[in-house]
Amino acid sequence: MSEELFSFDHQTLNAALTRGLRAFALPEHMSLTDWANKHFYLSRESSYVEQKWTPWPFQRGVMAAMSNDEIEDITFIKSARVGYTKMILAALGYFAHHKHRNVAIWQPTDDDITKFVKTELNPMLRDVDAMKEVFPAYKRRSKENTLNLKIFLYSVLHPLGGKAATNYRRISVDVAILDELDAFDRSIEGEGSPVSLSNKRTEGASFPKRIRGSTPKTKHFSNIEDSAKDADISLRYHVPCPHCREFHKLTWGGKDETHGFKFINDDPATVKHLCPHCGVLIDRFEYLAVAELGRWQADDGTWMDDESAFHAPDGQVIATPKKVAFHIWTAYSPNVEWSDIVAEFFAALEKVKMGDNTKMQAFVNTTLGETWLEDAQTVDPSALKNRAEPYTLRIVPMGGLLLLAAIDTQDNRLEVSVWAYGRGCETWLVDHRKIFGDPSLPDVWSKLNDYLDTEFTHASGKAMHVFASAIDSRGHHTQAVYAWCYARRNKNTFAVAGHAGRERAIVHGSTAVDLDWKGRRVKKGVTLWQVGTNLAKDLILNRLNLEKPGPGYIHFSDQLPDEYFSQFTGETRATRLTARGEESRWVRLAGRRVEALDCRVYVTFLEAWLQLDRRPASFWDRLEEKVQPKNRDLFEPESRRNTDLDIEIPSPAKLPRPKARKHGGFSATRW
Repeated sequence: MSEELFSFDHQTLNAALTRGLRAFALPEHMSLTDWANKHFYLSRESSYVEQKWTPWPFQRGVMAAMSNDEIEDITFIKSARVGYTKMILAALGYFAHHKHRNVAIWQPTDDDITKFVKTELNPMLRDVDAMKEVFPAYKRRSKENTLNLKIFLYSVLHPLGGKAATNYRRISVDVAILDELDAFDRSIEGEGSPVSLSNKRTEGASFPKRIRGSTPKTKHFSNIEDSAKDADISLRYHVPCPHCREFHKLTWGGKDETHGFKFINDDPATVKHLCPHCGVLIDRFEYLAVAELGRWQADDGTWMDDESAFHAPDGQVIATPKKVAFHIWTAYSPNVEWSDIVAEFFAALEKVKMGDNTKMQAFVNTTLGETWLEDAQTVDPSALKNRAEPYTLRIVPMGGLLLLAAIDTQDNRLEVSVWAYGRGCETWLVDHRKIFGDPSLPDVWSKLNDYLDTEFTHASGKAMHVFASAIDSRGHHTQAVYAWCYARRNKNTFAVAGHAGRERAIVHGSTAVDLDWKGRRVKKGVTLWQVGTNLAKDLILNRLNLEKPGPGYIHFSDQLPDEYFSQFTGETRATRLTARGEESRWVRLAGRRVEALDCRVYVTFLEAWLQLDRRPASFWDRLEEKVQPKNRDLFEPESRRNTDLDIEIPSPAKLPRPKARKHGGFSATRW
């Protein structure tokens, strides 16, 4: 055997031994912040500007904690626009390249993790040169480089979706990362919370690390809030006041608060931040000048430096806690103007005045980084009846400019509500009628057609027709509902079904239900629309709480029977235990019927679909000129109706065609 084989001067053998022994080498000390400054790069697919990355001041301490082996649990409660995704990407590169640690990262769904891998992770592996040293498969397709597995030279990365319990089994890792934790189910297929299931995967690791980050959602149902409560210490970023040098955190504040944002005459351009120590106002540029000097600090004065060392209020170094929670919100971001934050708040406040809290919830969650407290309560039917007004049913009151109808389907009848909409989505109940008959027979549908096609008289004397209608398709007469909707497909008729729980919007989506034997969508067939019922009922309740007529206010006639008000208030929000854990949903009160409320929910769907809350004043001006003109022409024929309007209102025929997706032996279509 040649002596050359045993010579360490032989280049091939030298290289092989070097690679093999490198896994046993003790890496030089380098924090995640140091590694990112040296290696990390912003890819063009996921950044406004492709360039090397320099962490912001408040990011440095969090990143140091991520790489500190003494800290095992990190909870990061955040708003949008604070660079959390970039911090996680840098951590993935750091653990693979520098620490050689096995990692699993879960996102709420399979679609979420697929998008993350394609738009964030793969570009990072391609553009960060250091990753090529540990990931030779980055340029080719192989079993070592898939959407759900990245095999590095000394470690493995598992990108996984968070909905299936099987995705939390059969892997052992050093680092477990849960991204956007509040979008996960509270319980994963009944087997436990995502936190407890992911924690199991790090049992036995020499240096276990668990990182959880999320924009918070609903209070008392927030996974990230629960995780933060379990922390040993909670920190917020504090900056020194340029005037008194005392450290304080940035807060939203309030009109009567001695701390936080202040502005003059509701003008966003005047916003400044009030120091709680010296009472001096600072602007955004003064904040940016001192942000580099900031530190993460707890309410008791304990603080952490940029190397993740912890200090008592007097500066003495103290023991490092194992579980740390951080909170940050949009005001700290160098890329966001404070005036834009205030303008966003006032835009949300305008919606609140109309009874719509959705924009304010988005502001609290995604801008302030705080949980939203649901304030829904049961409405007393007698109180609702006491506020009813003396107007005649079946006569459209002044202010009502567009008629929308909703139909609830029962086994022996149909119940129909007709609502008039005015400016700012102020509404009046015009009529509620029961049409008795078997919905499996044509007679009841003929009566419904006659009713919906009838003329309603406006208080101005004009004749009006129902512009659009929505009908409940659930129950024992689904096919009869579809047939009726198909027959009225040119009259803005919608088949709807409620979707309660985790809905994205009131208009939650759609499914094509008219399919031929090959599973193809029938041209001009029937589409089933999903209604986010919890969100619709929240909006209705918020509007019922408005005290004065105007935008969003709901009017009732005093000619309505007591039973109508009982039905309209027949549900309440309650916490229920579901297969996915506790959820807050609207539930029916014992012994109460809710047909009147259901009809209002379907009308609210039509409102959302027509985007009436976004219509400009000119839209309502044109309606008003047709329906209740200020200067009425005495010689104009009375047959002019609102169905003759030439204003631009969308119809179902103008919707983009949904793409078909196959499910088993048939094809379902979702928009």
